[in-house]
Parts: sequence; C-alpha cells; structure tokens
Amino acid sequence: MIHADLELARRLESADAAISRACIAGRPNTAILETAGGLAVFAGAQSPLTQAIGIGMEGPVSEVEIDRLESFFRSRGARVSVDLCPLADPGLLETLSVRGYRPAEFNNVVIRRLADAEFQAAARVRRILPEEAELWCRTVGLGFFEQPELSEEEMDVGRAVCSMPGAYCYLAFGENGEACAGGAMKIRYGLATLFADSTATRYRRRGLQRDLISVRLKEAHARSCDLATASVSPGSISQRNYERAGFQVAYTKILLVG
Repeated sequence: MIHADLELARRLESADAAISRACIAGRPNTAILETAGGLAVFAGAQSPLTQAIGIGMEGPVSEVEIDRLESFFRSRGARVSVDLCPLADPGLLETLSVRGYRPAEFNNVVIRRLADAEFQAAARVRRILPEEAELWCRTVGLGFFEQPELSEEEMDVGRAVCSMPGAYCYLAFGENGEACAGGAMKIRYGLATLFADSTATRYRRRGLQRDLISVRLKEAHARSCDLATASVSPGSISQRNYERAGFQVAYTKILLVG
C-alpha cells in the first residue's frame, strides 16, 4: 500500500499540471495563468483541457487569487473549472462553495510502484511512428467522443498530445491490422503518467487497454521510473483494468464549476 500524503499529492498534481501546460505549448489562442500554487489553462471555451489544476497545493488561497482565476476564464468566454485535489488547502473548498461552485465530475487518481516488477510485452501494442500521429488522434478521438466523425477541434485535442515534448503515444491493433485503441504516457522526475486511454466502441472488452497499460509500464520501468499514475472515472472499466494491473486509488478529485 502507498500512503497518499501531501508530498505525494504535490508530486502527482505537479505532473498533471505539467502535462496540461505542455499540451497547449505553442498553440494559438491558448493561455496559462500561474496562480494559487497551480495553473489555470485555457485551450478553448469548450475544450476539456480548459481548467485549473494544482490550485491550493502550496497553502491557503486568497480571495484575490480566486478573483484572478475567475477573470482569466470568464474574460475568454469559458466557465470556471477547478480540478480540486482533496489534499489541497481545506479553506479553498469552503471559499469556492460560498462562491456558488458545484461538483460536475469525480475522478480517481490511481498509483502503483514500479520497483522490482516485471511487465509483459504485448505484440498488438506499440509506440506510434511519426507518420501515424493523425491515425493516433483519430483512433483515440473516436473512442473518447464516441461518434463516427471528429471535428477539427476534437482532432486538435489529440494533436496537442502527439506534439507534446516528451510524450509517448501508443496504438493497439486488431487482428486485421486496424488501429483499435490508443494511449499516451509522459515521464517527469521518475513519475510516469498514463493518460489518453481510449478504445473504439466495437473493440471494447477485448483486453486492449490491459495491453496498453502493460506496455507503458514496461517502458516506464525501463526508464527507471519509481511510480506510475493515471486518472480514471470511479467504478469504471478503466479503474478495474488499472487495479488489475496493480494500481490503487490514491485519492478522489472533484471538478468544481462556477
């Protein structure tokens, strides 16, 4: 068992914020505000990347900082979204509640140690080739958005991951050679963050995510990471797959909107 204390939470939240920062680096019409110990990220009014991360992890958050955060989002036509870690300063939740924020989503942060572990290779999963970036974006996007066609804005979410410095993207292929599922990983100071897991609807329940997890853990271990983490919906098939791969829930985050 791993005890999820404030030090570990800061490490996990810092990595999450770093991924969000990297996702929009160099992209037009995006912005970042460093405030309250974390980041506010704007990637478009409707983008799932648009939110505040790591807020309150370094101590109390002032009303002035909350004002700046709200102005940052609202001035760009976006709702204010705060991905709140339960180990953030306790006063932050009270402040946001008084301001009328409400919970919109829950996510479990799962973790596992990598030391002295062995991970199996999976023949149907590999890292993408440079010319497969668009294929990866489409494969992951179709599974995530669960619709037959993707808009350019939806494809851009995947493109942001593919172009992220230090990110590794993977595809899982079916027996006919068709790309069926994908995922990504970013390593930061010995912590491997697994993210962007997605499987096309008709290929689910075939163990593809299990293989994607295993291959990424194998590479993270080879690169001397001591810990791996991911974010999953509570009670989901993804959480079950990660638990089967040796992960445990560290804490549950709440997405608050106002």
